[in-house]
Amino acid sequence: MREFMAARVAAAVSGRPPARGITGALRVAIFRRIWAAGLISNLGLMIQSVGSAWTMTQLAASPELVALVQTALMMPQMIFSLASGAIADMYDRRVVALAGVSLSLTGAMLLALASVTGVLVPSLLLALCFVIGSGMSLMGPALQTAIREQVPREVLPAAIALGSIGYSLARSFGPAVGGAIVALMGLHATFAINVLFYLPLVVILALWKRLRVPPRLPPEGIGRAMVSGVRYILHSPPARVPLSRAFVTATAGGAMAALMPLVSRDLLGGGPQTFGILLGVVGLGALVSGLALAWLRERFGSETLVRVSAVCSGSAYVLVGVSHSLPLTVAALFIVGSLTMMTFSLFNIEIQVSSPRWVVGRSVAAFQAAAAGGTGIGAVVWGLVAQRYGPQVALIGSGLCLIGCVAFGLWLKMPAARDASSIAEAAIPTDPEVKLALTARSGPVIVEIEYRIDPDQARLFYGTMQQMQSIRQRNGAYGWSISRDIADPALWTERFHCPTWLDYLHQRARSTQADRVIELAVWNLHSGPEPVRIRRMLERPFGSVRWKEGAPDTGGDDPLSLSTFPGVSP
Repeated sequence: MREFMAARVAAAVSGRPPARGITGALRVAIFRRIWAAGLISNLGLMIQSVGSAWTMTQLAASPELVALVQTALMMPQMIFSLASGAIADMYDRRVVALAGVSLSLTGAMLLALASVTGVLVPSLLLALCFVIGSGMSLMGPALQTAIREQVPREVLPAAIALGSIGYSLARSFGPAVGGAIVALMGLHATFAINVLFYLPLVVILALWKRLRVPPRLPPEGIGRAMVSGVRYILHSPPARVPLSRAFVTATAGGAMAALMPLVSRDLLGGGPQTFGILLGVVGLGALVSGLALAWLRERFGSETLVRVSAVCSGSAYVLVGVSHSLPLTVAALFIVGSLTMMTFSLFNIEIQVSSPRWVVGRSVAAFQAAAAGGTGIGAVVWGLVAQRYGPQVALIGSGLCLIGCVAFGLWLKMPAARDASSIAEAAIPTDPEVKLALTARSGPVIVEIEYRIDPDQARLFYGTMQQMQSIRQRNGAYGWSISRDIADPALWTERFHCPTWLDYLHQRARSTQADRVIELAVWNLHSGPEPVRIRRMLERPFGSVRWKEGAPDTGGDDPLSLSTFPGVSP
């Protein structure tokens, strides 16, 4: 409920009631300001990337070094995305986003200074581009997941789509603007403009009065948080399916982004102006589809739209591959731009609206990594095909693979829309009896739950427990098993463990309302005269416990009061 409360407060501050769709999202003042500032910062990044690439051509004649400029900017998204998502989930997202944009601003200022003073060399240029990319990688998940705290739930899909529109516009028009700035004002100006374009976002994030709700528990370590995020995705179809399809779609369609210059030069016989026109058309298509996305999703559903997009965009790829006419190619690229943006926005929306608050940053970061990784792999694969057989064959092959993604979707269908309350945090159950002085590091903690089930209900119970297995595992439990007593077939035992006491507290606190429905269904099948029996045990292997004679038994660590975790039912 915390996101919804914050969104309602934001809507109230805007002074107007929320409307639906794109208009409704833009009427929320804080979202509108952050979105506009983010669009400006992304535009500055695209302008700077053009300046960096042209600068590298003057510093070194090697094509490999020129290509490494984009690699240095984008590689941090692959390397640090999961860690950035974990940090966004663990700490104040406003502060994390502000730290990320400040890191990028620092890198941009150093790059501008090095360019003006003439000390810029290839290695320094690549290093500073990596710093800028690292800041953007840190900022991205925090800024995207903070949308849930800025707008009401009913306009969340439209707000997420607007984020994709902003990035698509910057990516499409930024290079053309950057090229014009290089021609009119010189290379130094691209770096200086990037610095200036970061400032609005810094100011707005610094002034944002975010509704801060103190966390119930201390945060996990970064390593444990990353593992928790991966486990959630692996055991959660609403997150796993869009991620898998985003990766496959990005790989299949990676030819267009990689081969657009060759389309302009070899297939159309044009130059830089033609290339700019093609990029602009792609951006225009993204804008048009983004404006209609919320209505289309509500009317047709995500699965239908993704399938139609795969067939139509794949066909447009084939058309671009065989066309030598600029008007025909422009029409096909308009379709590509609109449907590509719509497809990946749908994946992004489904991931964000289906992920509970504790893991949404990691889910978004995983989506970014899947999309970027698929695009990178696809670019390499289709680039090799184009090198050997020509760009026409590569584009046609990429288009046919996109059409083939429909078959992949028959195996992994997009999850059905979920009610907002289903991912809301559930109330933490009654406190267990604890007579050991546990610390956060005490563990492993073994949990055994005994159920007495009527043999006639055994099959129903077992099927429901399969759902329980996924819940336990995605929330942080390890080694889950269900067993049946061979001497007393009505007695069933569920068993799992958590590495530490703090991990167990996190696991208990992560249940959603939908999880509680499954748990209640299991408990209602219990038919014994006694209630369900739960045993929580501290595993203490030989040699792990050290104490002095007469000292209290602390479970192997320094004693720690349960009040260390205020508001938490251990």
